[in-house]
Amino acid sequence: MHNLTLQSASLIDHALLLTWNDGKKASFHFLWLRDNCPTALHPETKERVFDQLSVTSDIHPLNYAVENGCLTIDWSEGDHQSQFCGGWLREHAYSKELKPASNFQALSWGSQFINDIGVATFDNLMADDKTLFSWMKQLNRDGLILVRNMPDTAQALDDIAHRIDYQRRTNFGITFEVRSKPNPINLAYTAIALPLHTDLPNQETPPGYQFLHCLVNDTKGGESVFADGLKVVEDLRIEAPEHFKRLATVAIPFRFHDDEHDIRSHHPVINLDHQGNIVELKYNAHIASVFDLPDTIMHDYYLAYRDLMQRLRSLKYRIQFRLEAGDMVVFDNRRVLHGRTEFEPTGQRHLRGCYVDRTEFQSRLRVLEAKHA
Repeated sequence: MHNLTLQSASLIDHALLLTWNDGKKASFHFLWLRDNCPTALHPETKERVFDQLSVTSDIHPLNYAVENGCLTIDWSEGDHQSQFCGGWLREHAYSKELKPASNFQALSWGSQFINDIGVATFDNLMADDKTLFSWMKQLNRDGLILVRNMPDTAQALDDIAHRIDYQRRTNFGITFEVRSKPNPINLAYTAIALPLHTDLPNQETPPGYQFLHCLVNDTKGGESVFADGLKVVEDLRIEAPEHFKRLATVAIPFRFHDDEHDIRSHHPVINLDHQGNIVELKYNAHIASVFDLPDTIMHDYYLAYRDLMQRLRSLKYRIQFRLEAGDMVVFDNRRVLHGRTEFEPTGQRHLRGCYVDRTEFQSRLRVLEAKHA
């Protein structure tokens, strides 16, 4: 970008066609250019203050010129002039050939990932932003990572979470204690095995990143189990495309209810972004409610749902390890499915957990990247 220079502009239909010194071209429509004039933004907040409807849809340049790598436009309305840096225009070019590709690449994984899990220590994450950035970048890529040498305090979990941003409150509170107890309101609060699942798909937006700090684990059993849902549904998309399509387009009901709450939501199990990329998996057979699908698709949907369920039981996708006191695992709840093996309720197994949503995580990661990349 530093060696690129805007060289020329020419009129096309409702747009200017710009050319840079590397021969690349991109079109910029008049309405887009007026909407993104530097004067359209508040000088301090950088929020848009320009009212798009203060001009007509027929606005066009009376004059335009490229000088010293910058574009100047005198508009037909409002006695207004806009000036754009050629580098800024190249960075925000939306023509298909020049639209910048994301430099982020999630790395999906199977059982071999047990040998590649990233790790950092509590003290280093608390003391050094560069270490925090590296750790978050790896977590963003892999969806799961560890922290070692956590202090034996309730505050330690909050301290790490707050290095990213504020925590998500749910009906379980800002933090929650995972241990066997009488009259449980959730299967996590028992000693039975938990199959792989997503937490809280009954919420309108399920939580993003989950933090689980092991305070005590002196019981027999109770190993943590994980699988990368991204890898599972990538394979499903290739090997059973009709099943993938049903799970990505048909919403099913989820429900959590106790004496104080009755929280319900419908979601497709697989969520795609506007470009068709897999961005979320919402799977929890225990709080899936009574399916209410049309009778024309009910049977076929169950076939797709059972296919996914069977794949999640394959050892080629699963990793399993024991969290010891002082360990913390952090994972993307809407990508990496988690569970545990059964444990003896006579021993103690106590995890303290919380959530930080994806929006706050990605915001912090961008800020750190601007400083430390």
